[in-house]
Amino acid sequence: MKVEELIETAKALMADDKGLLAMDESNPTCNKRFAKLGIPQTEEARRAYRELIVTTPHLGESISGAILYDETIRQRKKDGASFVTALTDAGIIPGIKVDIGANDLAAFPGEKVTEGLDGLRQRLAEYKEMGACFAKWRAVIVIGDGIPSRGCIDANAHALARYAGLCQEAGMVPIVEPEVLMDGDHTLERCREVTEEVLRMVFDQLKAQRILLEGMLLKPNMVLPGLTCPHQESVEEVADATVNCFLRAVPAAVPGIAFLSGGQSAELASARLNAMNVRFKSRMPWALAFSFSRAIQQPALEIWQGKDANVAEAQQALSYRAKCNRAARRGEYDATMEKPSA
Repeated sequence: MKVEELIETAKALMADDKGLLAMDESNPTCNKRFAKLGIPQTEEARRAYRELIVTTPHLGESISGAILYDETIRQRKKDGASFVTALTDAGIIPGIKVDIGANDLAAFPGEKVTEGLDGLRQRLAEYKEMGACFAKWRAVIVIGDGIPSRGCIDANAHALARYAGLCQEAGMVPIVEPEVLMDGDHTLERCREVTEEVLRMVFDQLKAQRILLEGMLLKPNMVLPGLTCPHQESVEEVADATVNCFLRAVPAAVPGIAFLSGGQSAELASARLNAMNVRFKSRMPWALAFSFSRAIQQPALEIWQGKDANVAEAQQALSYRAKCNRAARRGEYDATMEKPSA
């Protein structure tokens, strides 16, 4: 294990108040988003959209790293340069999603386990050769009637730790993503209980698998009420519940926490991250950053519509949302930033 390399990469991903851009949607997920906007669901359309992203001017001023998908890391710009090269030239560290998705967990109705450990050592070696410096694995935890179960949390925590060990062996920083989903009518307090339990079990497994905490990053959900819960807490209440939960469950040795957006609106995701950094800046042992997908990309995608004539305007929107989230890391985001046109 190249300890210093891992530590330096993790630090670089959290440096300068920047965050991560998750552009690792699977082809089916990307196609669904395209279909809603009438964009052709083809490999060329996906390539063109991703070229729009990686060539966005000044994106590296707000984004430290980009998480790619297997198809994406192999794609190239129209001029023949690889996307990895385009990102690196922009000062953005390339990363790769390596899990192969969540499937039903046997004997646990309604619960999922993420798969992809088979052959992962070889895939990591290939991705490392292609220029990826970090990786990501997502576990999915559902809150419902009688769930999540201990068995489901255990299975996903163990898989995350095994994945993290293989990443560090390959010299790649693992981003550990245990996501407690927003779906449902559960309360904020129920989400806090489940999130804390999940985080404690994940870090127990990381310790058991001898993971270098200084050479990894955590990508969790914020502590939120379910989307259909009648009572939706304020931005400040969400910030307090989230950071207090993490102060209880996440070791100080972890260099950074990069939140997923998980279906939040772009504005709410920025506002909640901002509130955390305003209210807890002096108390947090780790950096609080972002690893957003739709909360950065969606406005740009809606502008682009698959048309070359809209690329420049879409890139402006993408860059603007990234800047809003960098401001949120600094505790300088304000709702008035949403009023000017991107």
